[in-house]
Amino acid sequence: MGKDYLKILIVEDHPIFRMGMKEMIEHEPDMSVCGDAENVDTALELIEAQKPDLVIVDLSLKESNGMDLVKEIHAHHKPIASLVLSMHDEALHAERCIMAGAKGYIMKQEASESVVLAIRRIMAGHIHVSPTIMSHILNTFQKQPNLAHESPLKRISDRELEIFQLIGQGLSSKQIANQLNVSIKTIGTYRERIKEKLSLKNATELVRHAVIWVETGVFKEPV
Repeated sequence: MGKDYLKILIVEDHPIFRMGMKEMIEHEPDMSVCGDAENVDTALELIEAQKPDLVIVDLSLKESNGMDLVKEIHAHHKPIASLVLSMHDEALHAERCIMAGAKGYIMKQEASESVVLAIRRIMAGHIHVSPTIMSHILNTFQKQPNLAHESPLKRISDRELEIFQLIGQGLSSKQIANQLNVSIKTIGTYRERIKEKLSLKNATELVRHAVIWVETGVFKEPV
């Protein structure tokens, strides 16, 4: 390829975490951080300018959605690989990210131990997820998913999951509409769909379950 190092772009909105990851990657003799971004728009500009080999994407960005970036990279920048970081429920998010085109998924609390390993595995042509998730993904491809242990949140779409997360972060319908550039009426429609799919009786239950999920990563079926 005419170069002896891997170019890594970091998309992460927490400065201290971003700095620590950059230092860790730069410590590797064959890796270089070619840029960092806090949101999707800046990340896309850097992808065009720097042509990284791999982009590390935080799934929960303050001003944008990491899943959108994963899909954009897969659709329009395919030689570039993406590795997703998340604080939440590996069983729910990892499979969605891989299906969207990511080449790896690691939990944020494990990043300091596994991010370099994940980068090396991905650049060697492998998918990097936990053995449990890989088994589940293979079962999905074989059309034999183990439905007994699936999260109820698998019933909702990627966009509905994003809105559910924003509700759990305390945003109003107006704030969510402004952030996603859609109408308040559209957000209302999404809220109704989410309530129906998750068997939530009213807006209060929706907010309560969303907040608990954002804070703990756990969603329990209403009784």
